Amino acid sequence: METYTDQQATPGFRAEFLRTLERLEDIRWWMAPSHGVIHIRVPCPYCGWAEKRADRTKLAHLDEDGATFTAVCFDHGTYEVHIDPEDDQPYLDLATLYRNLVKERTVGRDGQTLHVMMKGGDWAFGCQLVDGALGALNTPPAHIPIRIFTPQVLAPTGAKLSKSLLREQGKGALPADVEPWMLDTTAWPGSIDNYVDSLVWMVSELLTDPKHFFRSFTVKELGRLMTQRPAEPVVRAHEMGIYKRYFDLIAAGRKTTEIRVNDSSRRKIKEGSLIRFRCQGDEVVTRVTRVTRYDTFDEMFDHEEVASVNPLATRDEQLANIRQIYPPEREALGVVALGIELVDPPRTA
Repeated sequence: METYTDQQATPGFRAEFLRTLERLEDIRWWMAPSHGVIHIRVPCPYCGWAEKRADRTKLAHLDEDGATFTAVCFDHGTYEVHIDPEDDQPYLDLATLYRNLVKERTVGRDGQTLHVMMKGGDWAFGCQLVDGALGALNTPPAHIPIRIFTPQVLAPTGAKLSKSLLREQGKGALPADVEPWMLDTTAWPGSIDNYVDSLVWMVSELLTDPKHFFRSFTVKELGRLMTQRPAEPVVRAHEMGIYKRYFDLIAAGRKTTEIRVNDSSRRKIKEGSLIRFRCQGDEVVTRVTRVTRYDTFDEMFDHEEVASVNPLATRDEQLANIRQIYPPEREALGVVALGIELVDPPRTA
């Protein structure tokens, strides 16, 4: 977890911010469509306060050493602040659109990580302005992160539920249908495990149809979904997707060894762990009977019984199939062979 307070202090974020200052004229109407003045707030060095709309904050000088801003504090008068990539002070407070522009430009320069931006549905229009500024800065398409928009939570009036406003006003200001646990999870009437299970179940229900993510939901409907979860016990298991032909072999008890690359999620699996295999709406739960790790698939097949991995294919056929799924760079992570046994018969979701 990284807060904006930490993020804005990093050299990468500050360097990207300074780069955008060179093109302020190109992006200012995207970042501030109503007046063209981008809000850049730098706190007063004496009291730490900054003018909310930054009307009196001006870029005084910009060169290879950084940027100098002048601003006005109502208590201490005019002050000057210098920002460069190496110094994490002073605090750099940007308007929301501008903050997102710099953040997306910063993560886009990391070619080793797939960055995905999670945003509420109310941000769909704001992102069009960010995209306009990204285009004005000639940002390569490959440097623009993927975005996923989640449903918006609405108060009974139809307005967006503002948790920050409600927290400021206290629980006594909660509108009808807003349960206390919606703002304070410790107020959930059940256990923490029960809350987490209910939340995961609700999200799973929404994910059954992608169109749910283009809708908004009132707190009353979300509350109904959260308390609607079936009472059957939850089996806590590692989740794995699998191709139909292999799923059927596991469900029939004929495939007793599952092969995966030894990435970070597989390293958490131990003997006795449960694995829930999912395929096309069906699922089957298995228990891990053993965990054996190898350097390569060839080494693995030197020690594992070929028929336990797939009784319908030869060693050469299985190696060819596996390497179509896992390229060399994935195999380089190592290989893990998981002995599995059925816990219960497959269920249809």
